[in-house]
Parts: sequence; structure tokens; C-alpha cells
Amino acid sequence: MKAMILAAGKGTRVRPITYTIPKPMIPILQKPVMEFLLELLRQHGFDEIMVNVSHLAEEIESYFRDGQRFGVQIAYSFEGKIADGTLVGEAIGSAGGMKKIQDFSPFFDDTFVVLCGDALIDLDLTKAVEWHRSKGSIATIITKSVPREEVSSYGVVVTDADGRIQAFQEKPSVEEALSTNINTGIYIFEPEVLKYIPSGVEYDIGGQLFPKLVEMGAPFYAIAMDFEWVDIGKVPDYWRAIRGVLLGEIKNVQIPGKQVRPGIYTGLNVAVNWDRVDITGPVYIGGMTKIEDGAKIVGPAMIGPNCWICSGATVENSVIFEWSRLSPGVRLVDKLVFGRYCVDKTGATIDVQEASLDWLITDARQEPPSQAPVEHQAIAELLEINPTN
Repeated sequence: MKAMILAAGKGTRVRPITYTIPKPMIPILQKPVMEFLLELLRQHGFDEIMVNVSHLAEEIESYFRDGQRFGVQIAYSFEGKIADGTLVGEAIGSAGGMKKIQDFSPFFDDTFVVLCGDALIDLDLTKAVEWHRSKGSIATIITKSVPREEVSSYGVVVTDADGRIQAFQEKPSVEEALSTNINTGIYIFEPEVLKYIPSGVEYDIGGQLFPKLVEMGAPFYAIAMDFEWVDIGKVPDYWRAIRGVLLGEIKNVQIPGKQVRPGIYTGLNVAVNWDRVDITGPVYIGGMTKIEDGAKIVGPAMIGPNCWICSGATVENSVIFEWSRLSPGVRLVDKLVFGRYCVDKTGATIDVQEASLDWLITDARQEPPSQAPVEHQAIAELLEINPTN
């Protein structure tokens, strides 16, 4: 069976991570989110998979290649051009990406599934496809019910008693919402639907194709299913996903590495004297990371591979990406560190280099910086990246 993973977006709401990592490659404890999607698809018999790529396309292609080592076949449809010798992504919309593949050669010749490449899901796709076919639907949206107070964060799908879609509401207020069933970005299509997508233009599934199907009165349905769905649309969502894995709340994702203490997992060759550090799980520490004596880590927290946590540094309820060096006495609470960027749990971002704070958070491959001037310490305290000395 055939499927498509949508992977062409720039992921602007997940910056700074997506400056260098495309959204489908964002790691959930070192494993790209798209890899979990491939496992799900393979489990339900979808082994021929198209992926549209654009932003940082080579990162996705070089990791997954032809899909052989994941037990599937993968091919890529690039959206963009070469300008001055550099690949420039120019995404053409989710529906435009489907149409481009079909115009190249009619790949979609039977019922197929389309998934957004930025969510962790644990869904019975087989059951969903059976329901779709039983309705004679040309397009089906998999929806999920959320608490009414959360509807304003999502696209709401309104159906009749039979599941036929009547209307959409984009992030309605709690008072205006006509349903609590939201669009999860998981779709089932018949090839016929491609006739309603124009060729050679940017075209969106949710914003253009779906309203058109409603207007036409096409057999277009939604099925509400109870399943695990962790959307990584924004940095705070990613934060919650990592916490969920470490706390055991996301059942289809295992903490990697070896459990060396209760709730403490490590990769290979972590340099640490367990008797001289204060670590409270759940915590994951990546391979070849150094934790100096006197460091403190309070979970849920993730320390990526090849990091260096200096003596007296504190990491609490935080996510630290690879090659990060935290200087002596630094206190990070509710922070995400990615390269030169420090992000709080609301998504507010500090460029530590521009803020002259790169003496606090540096690349572990660089020479350790000298002590910062007093005025820079004051700035650090103001931004709550606190040096405790």
C-alpha cells in the first residue's frame, strides 16, 4: 500500500531547531520523529512511501535514503530550485506536493494515506482505512477530541451524525467552537481527489482542497479516533514531547541507552563520577558526555551526546542538545539549549552569542571561555540563565 509523508515545510514555529534540522528530523531522544512514522506505516502494510522535501531536503534524504533499512521503499519529490549553486526550497503546499508527484507519474492508484511529518502518533491505520472505504469516501480526516478549553489552538472539524464533514473552524474561540474534534493532519484519500487539485500552483490541503470538497458536496468524511497524538508544531510542544517520553506517558517511544541508576539512562561512555554528582531522574544523558563533579541535574531532563556539564552547573526540567558546554555555576531551569540559542518553555529565544553570553553556553568543541565581565553576569541573571557563583 502507498502513503505520503509531508516534509517540505520550513517549521518556522519550531525555530531555532529548524534553522539546521528539518521538522521531520527533529529527534525524540536521538530518533527522528519521521522514523516513528515509517514504523507505523510499515506496521499497517504501507511500504511504498513518497516524501515531499524542500527545506533542508538533503538532511532527510541522506538519513532515510531509499528506506531499505526501515523495511519500506521511499522516493522523494523536491520542491525548489538551485540558485547560485545552492539548493533553495520553495514548498508548493501540501496538496500541491501531492499533485506534483501524480503529474510526474500516476503513483497514487489506490487508497492512500497522507501524514504530516511532525507528529508522534499511535493509530490503528488499518481500522481507519476500513472505515473510510465503508463510507465510499474520497477523502477522510482522522480527528481527535480535545478538551473544549484547548480548541482555540487547533483547526476544528464539524460533521453531521454520520461523520460527513459540514464545515471547518480555524482556531475558534471556546464559545464559538461547534465541535471539539480537531484535524490531526492524518488523511486518507482516493486517487479521484487529485482531480480537484490544480497543477503547477501552490495549493493547500486544509485551506483550499478541503473547503472545495465541502462546497462540491463530495463524499468527504471525518472519523474521530482515540489514539496517541503528540504534535510538534511549536517549541513548547517539543518540550512536552520530551517530558512525556521521560515520564513514560508516551507509550510507543522507549528511552534509549542503558539504565545505570533508577530513572537515569545513558548512552555509551559517559564520563561521570556518580558519587560526586546530584542527579534525580528521569534523565537521559547521551554518549560521550562529561558531567563534572558537583553538577546537578533534576529531571525530567535530556542532555544530548558530546555535552560538557561543568562543576556547579544545574540543569532542571530542561533539554540540552548535543555539543553544548554549560559553564561552572550556570543554572538552567525550564530551558532548551540548541547551539547558540537558549529557549524558555514559552518559546522565547535568546541568542547567547548576540547577547554576549557565549561564556555561559558554548560549543563543547571550543576552548573554554574566560570569565565574563561583571556586566555580562548581570545580563545573564536578568535573562534567568543564572551563574550561581
